[in-house]
Amino acid sequence: MAKEIKICLPLYKIAYSLCFILGLSLVRGTAYTCEIGVALEAPLAILAAVFLSDTYVQEMAGSRWEVYHLFPLQKKVLSIIKRIGIQEGYLLLLSIVGYACFWLFQKPAGSNIGQGVGSEQYLFGVFIVAAGVTINFWGILSNTIASLSGHMGAGVGGSLLLWLGTNSRLGDRILGDFNVFSYTFRSLDKFGNCAGFGWLCGKAVCIGLMALMLAALPKILDKNRFRNC
Repeated sequence: MAKEIKICLPLYKIAYSLCFILGLSLVRGTAYTCEIGVALEAPLAILAAVFLSDTYVQEMAGSRWEVYHLFPLQKKVLSIIKRIGIQEGYLLLLSIVGYACFWLFQKPAGSNIGQGVGSEQYLFGVFIVAAGVTINFWGILSNTIASLSGHMGAGVGGSLLLWLGTNSRLGDRILGDFNVFSYTFRSLDKFGNCAGFGWLCGKAVCIGLMALMLAALPKILDKNRFRNC
């Protein structure tokens, strides 16, 4: 596990992701605490896409490939899944740091304190659930595209195209509660409480697509076993 952490979490990744989150919390304005999650979700999605785009292709570009392609398929699949889990676990912790930074730097008004399910603890809990699904989906999507194409840039570019389409008013209008950014576009009442739970449909779509991409991972790795040999 220590070896996998060293491979998939180099210092430059930690440095640019921390700078990204800190910078976002300083420049992205929020007036109320219910806006923090909205301010974070879409940026976290594109950060995850960039962060995980080289999870597999770094083996193809590096000198480790000659040894790596000799591993049994099952071992390669487990290795990639471990790296995905490590990176996404780190990004989820980073999202908590980002949430705290918005609190500390911007001090948004807690307009929904005492409103039952609209309490600050509830808002934070909902954000963690949404952020966890978002980070996993966009990270796995980027890795899948990059693995299929053999290029990190394709993983980032393909994810960015979907990000631009879904993180828009047009995407919200067409997909509604089934949008992968349903949390960002969910309806809030005047107290900042979520008006219904239809947005969970979008997260269910993300989970379903993630399951399909992970199920395809062994076939993708097997197809690429002779690449760059």
